[in-house]
Amino acid sequence: MERIQEALAKARAQRQQGSATRTQHAAPPPANQSLEEAWASLAPFRLNRAELRRTRVVAAESGRDAAPYDLLRTKIIHQSQVNEWKRIAIVSPDSGAGKTTTLANLAFSFERQRDMRVICLDLDLRRPALQKILAQKPDHSMAEILEGHVRFAEHGLRLGERVGFGLNNGPAPNPSELLLSHAARDALDGIEREYAPDLTFFDLSPLNASDDNIAFLQNVDCAVIIAEAESTSMSRIDQAERQVAELTNVMGIVLNKSRYASEAEGYDYY
Repeated sequence: MERIQEALAKARAQRQQGSATRTQHAAPPPANQSLEEAWASLAPFRLNRAELRRTRVVAAESGRDAAPYDLLRTKIIHQSQVNEWKRIAIVSPDSGAGKTTTLANLAFSFERQRDMRVICLDLDLRRPALQKILAQKPDHSMAEILEGHVRFAEHGLRLGERVGFGLNNGPAPNPSELLLSHAARDALDGIEREYAPDLTFFDLSPLNASDDNIAFLQNVDCAVIIAEAESTSMSRIDQAERQVAELTNVMGIVLNKSRYASEAEGYDYY
């Protein structure tokens, strides 16, 4: 707890400075490479629909199952545009809430949003799972990107034309220190300069697991909290909201794995 409190204090002190730094670093991609060329150079995503269905990535195809994620996508776009938010963290109070599965489905939902570019980065560096859910086997990890050892152009995957992924091939040592480092901030600024995404999503570790997410939340504009229906208590949700609000804006709370559907769901849709 003492370590978490220290991380909170340090993060609050650095948040405003980090926001100003991101603004100063914003710049167009290199003159010798167009934005379209930068995206086209990313390795294409290997689509395995059978494996995606097994891991509950239901938004790979439009339809009834994808509708909740399409609705969530639309709400995120609206909130981001109103508040001018670009960096969005996906967090959960505890493990097992489905935050990574939610992000995977959101990515496919955004792929159908043809007028936006989105990048999804797995920064749950202790227990990365996005690569498993997406059935991918990357050669590198995001830790190598954040340390500056590998360029994102050599690592990132491209889904369609406008969705990029940064995945992991295993856990990273010392994730808290890495996520707090200047090298990590510089690497993320470089990705934004080169690929100019409209939104960047970050999959972070559960709030109760470590101080990794506390170390990083100062670098985002807002966070979406994923709670598990019938499992995450209201007290844990309130605690998570307070914890996140110390460091960034709370965009909203998503109730996942709910077995109850209102009568309005699917109205005049299917």
